[in-house]
Amino acid sequence: MTTSSNKRIAKNTLLLYFRMLLTIVVGLYTSRVVLNTLGVSDYGVYNVVGGIVAMLSFLNSALTAASQRFIAFELGRGDISKLKKIFCTSVTIHATLAVIIFVIAETVGLWFINTHLNIDANRMVAANWVYQFSIFTFMLTILSVPYNSCIVAHEHMNAFAYISILEVTLKLLIVYLLLVANYDKLITYGVLVFAVALVVRLTYGVYCKRHFEECTYHFNFDKQLFKEMFSFAGWSVVGNLGFSFKDQAANVILNLFFGTVVNAARGVALQVNGIIAGFSTNFMMALNPQITKQYASGDIESSMKLVYAGSRFSFFLLAFIAIPVMINLDYLLKLWLGTVPEYTSDFLFLALVAALINSMSHPLVTALQATGKIKVFQISICIVMLCELPLAYIILHFGGKPYMAMYPTVLVVFVGLFTRFIVLKRQVPAYKLRYFAFFIVGKNILLGTFCFIAAYYVHKALPVNFGTFILTSVIACVIVALVVYAFGITHNERMNLNEKFKIKHLKTNRIR
Repeated sequence: MTTSSNKRIAKNTLLLYFRMLLTIVVGLYTSRVVLNTLGVSDYGVYNVVGGIVAMLSFLNSALTAASQRFIAFELGRGDISKLKKIFCTSVTIHATLAVIIFVIAETVGLWFINTHLNIDANRMVAANWVYQFSIFTFMLTILSVPYNSCIVAHEHMNAFAYISILEVTLKLLIVYLLLVANYDKLITYGVLVFAVALVVRLTYGVYCKRHFEECTYHFNFDKQLFKEMFSFAGWSVVGNLGFSFKDQAANVILNLFFGTVVNAARGVALQVNGIIAGFSTNFMMALNPQITKQYASGDIESSMKLVYAGSRFSFFLLAFIAIPVMINLDYLLKLWLGTVPEYTSDFLFLALVAALINSMSHPLVTALQATGKIKVFQISICIVMLCELPLAYIILHFGGKPYMAMYPTVLVVFVGLFTRFIVLKRQVPAYKLRYFAFFIVGKNILLGTFCFIAAYYVHKALPVNFGTFILTSVIACVIVALVVYAFGITHNERMNLNEKFKIKHLKTNRIR
């Protein structure tokens, strides 16, 4: 991994963190204001109606993976002619998907909305308007994927940061317009959300056309390329379906044994876990293009080093956020929610453990996608993940507490991690299972456990209040940073870090 690659990955990670923090802060504020303005009933209508369309998002996720992989691969090979074909094919595929979703949504979806959902009769007209604009908004999201994929593949993460500033500004404008609007606020909200999506979509399109020469669409149907990309996306759908079904079925199993209160506890836990896990995901978004490009250029050694480093640093970055949360779970949930559903902290703790283990698998997925041979990988991981359901059912059937249904989650995530690596090693024999098992996974878990225990005992020695929450969080971060510096990074990485610190220190002294 070259110095320029390191700098680019670090810069892009920071830009993506800025984007994420900005989105979270504005999102938390706007969701609260929108809830208060629309009221609980209308807000519920918007979420359930929009959720009908969003159920099809697993298709979009699969095609996103395909677009990013093929565009980054051709950039690595430097074949601009093939790159232009891939972009045009990607736009054609996504436009086709948008039309298919439009037809399904306007037939089956519309029928379901008007005949099966429990919505007040006097709000059905507004619900239908919201549904229509939700369809249009989702179609815009689909059509944006090829352009977003180009930005990721070219590693122009500053574009995401700048356009995110525009997007959150428009969302704040939505809140203001919603407060002063005299027309039906639910319909107004649906229209405004669509308008923001349209502006953002056009902005991404203009940016890509100005900066990337391949981003000019013309219909050019390459049957072989279309088949190759659609096959890749199709097997990605299998994996995404497995994850989606697992999560929804786990909710049903918990509901059968314990009812909706436990569903609420699990829902809150997974919501918080999703936000925290996003910090590791942003690092991978910055790293993914380099893994694919190095593989495409034939530099397997550099690609492999990036995968190993990605597995380590994804874990460390997530631990840096997760461990302070894990030692302060009860206080944080009480501070945020006031009344906390029973077992929420147990669900969240186990969800974070699973997320920490799973974070090490993200670079493996990128490396597998870079090979283009994902059939065995997607089938294998789908089977492994679905094993969680019978195991959870057995545990609860024999009297296990609700949070114990998360034990199989941790287990299948761990098994899934090594399943991915074994499949990857079959594709690229240069990978070493012993090295990955002991010096990546084993070492990460050992260091993470030590950091948690040390931070937990500091936490237990102090009273519970806001001041000690801040103090223990800072101490936990310092412990993680010191342990990672001393034992988590390689000698060369430590020397590079020391050198950079010395240079910055000298520059600071000169300025003074």
